[in-house]
Amino acid sequence: MTGKQRREQLLDISRTLFAERGFDGTSIEEIAARAKVSKPVVYEHFGGKEGIYAVVVDREMERLLNSITTALRSASHPRVLLERAALALLDFIETSTDGFRILVRDSPVAQSAGGFSSLISDAASQVEYLLAAEFTSRDFDAQHAPMYSQMLVGMVALTGQWWLEERSPDKHEVAAHLVNLAWNGLTGLEPSPALNGTKDD
Repeated sequence: MTGKQRREQLLDISRTLFAERGFDGTSIEEIAARAKVSKPVVYEHFGGKEGIYAVVVDREMERLLNSITTALRSASHPRVLLERAALALLDFIETSTDGFRILVRDSPVAQSAGGFSSLISDAASQVEYLLAAEFTSRDFDAQHAPMYSQMLVGMVALTGQWWLEERSPDKHEVAAHLVNLAWNGLTGLEPSPALNGTKDD
């Protein structure tokens, strides 16, 4: 096995273990045992558990963001954009369940290597300019587009977390309901929203 092949083998094994047991529940000893190598081989390639975890997380984030970005590029209408973004996330959960489990787990390493919150921020930045254009066309203040993009992406991402375990209803039905809530809420958007109640109510 070449060095590159060994590295990929270690990454595949680690990805499975991190998805099953999380960062804290996975050890270098177990990664080495499953790969049928000594612990020093793992250390040689990644420097330790934190190093291998960071590579796994980065790869999964890149795959998911690429699929979302591709979906957004192919959409011209805002509603179609929302539909494709929701389906892109649900497709990733369906085809890369282990990868999504790793992304949504909390880990000290994820804070620096990237995790679910940074994933949401990255995805939101992809839709921000599209929302800004939509706001401008309606004479709304486009400076609020970053906030609204976080809201929309957060809604889709948290629904994806729920669907990760439920897997029912079908992903197309889940996406349709997501779009129903987001789109029908957006069509009645007020240019200057305000809360109806007060602190004294």
